[in-house]
Amino acid sequence: MSQWNADDERAILDSIANWVAKEVRPVARRFDQADEYPHALVEQMKELGLFGATISQQYGGLGLSASTYAKIVIEVASAWMAPSGIFNSHLIMASAIERFGTEAQKAEFLPKMATGEFRGGIGLTEPNAGSDLQAIRTTARREGDDYIVDGSKTWITNSGNGHGILLLVKTNPEAEPRHKGMSLFIAEKGPGFVVSGKMKKLGYKAIDSCELSFQGYRIPAGRLVGGVEGKGFAQIAGGLELGRINVAARGCGIAQGALQLALRYAQERSAFSKPICEHQAIQLKLAQMATQVEASKLLIEQAARKYDAGERCDMEAAMAKLHGSEAGVFCASEAMRIFGGYSYSTEYEIERYYRDAMLMCIGEGTNEILQTIIAKQLVARNPA
Repeated sequence: MSQWNADDERAILDSIANWVAKEVRPVARRFDQADEYPHALVEQMKELGLFGATISQQYGGLGLSASTYAKIVIEVASAWMAPSGIFNSHLIMASAIERFGTEAQKAEFLPKMATGEFRGGIGLTEPNAGSDLQAIRTTARREGDDYIVDGSKTWITNSGNGHGILLLVKTNPEAEPRHKGMSLFIAEKGPGFVVSGKMKKLGYKAIDSCELSFQGYRIPAGRLVGGVEGKGFAQIAGGLELGRINVAARGCGIAQGALQLALRYAQERSAFSKPICEHQAIQLKLAQMATQVEASKLLIEQAARKYDAGERCDMEAAMAKLHGSEAGVFCASEAMRIFGGYSYSTEYEIERYYRDAMLMCIGEGTNEILQTIIAKQLVARNPA
């Protein structure tokens, strides 16, 4: 449970807003266009405690609630979405270790993760398995006190500049149902853990999304999360709830940032002898954008409060992620129209918001898959 009160939360959010204004916003375009990893910002994020944001205070983290964490993500993403991905994947890994890891695993990894000394991510997606995680082919077979891992992963954030990942594998490929044969490991970089070059992307630049291959990678049995095989699918599913709240907040941040840019531009730009914000067509766009932002915040808060209370929130997190990500796409697109021709120039920030927004509809579960999750939960919670 978070030890922070409302005044503490306000102080934390004010410090993050100040950092975003002074350090993040001024460099976002340069790093994005150069597709260069922001090492200096990562060091600043360590100092701010962002890598330990949701890790319990007993392990050296800030122990923030998901609600406060989501507000931080919105603030960061409103200036530049990409940096929030650096600590999001890391904190999903930490959440799974804290919830399901052995006491030895928690004691060894969580303090280092809280300071950012050890930065991690999650290794789920494979070339043939995205939304259908049970279709993964990466395997781990027991050999003495170790497991031998063979297979590949793709689109893995933090795998280039990070120190390890939470690796989802099949320890029993023949198991039925398939999820009973899946296990989760804390995988540190070492021999057999091969990181390919950073993937070229439309948006979400500067952040390392890499392909990984495992060729006889040896991992100690003590790195099996929880110490029991066959629990990996359920363990990572719990962590994805926090991840979806984060992605919802990132989408909302994009929406809010795009609205702020469009609102300022609409007051500065004139057409037909008056600022374009006085034209009804522009007013309708601004009103719809603002409503999308505020509705997203409410859905995010609902999901975060349930998560903080330890209640099941897969439907609420899915709703928040669905709406928040679509709000990001909508607001970025509408802002592009408000900016008109200038929106297509890289001299204006808005084109980056437009490029970054679509990823939020795809990452942490596609919005199409999330709609099926929402529908199934609606039926299950409201039997005829």
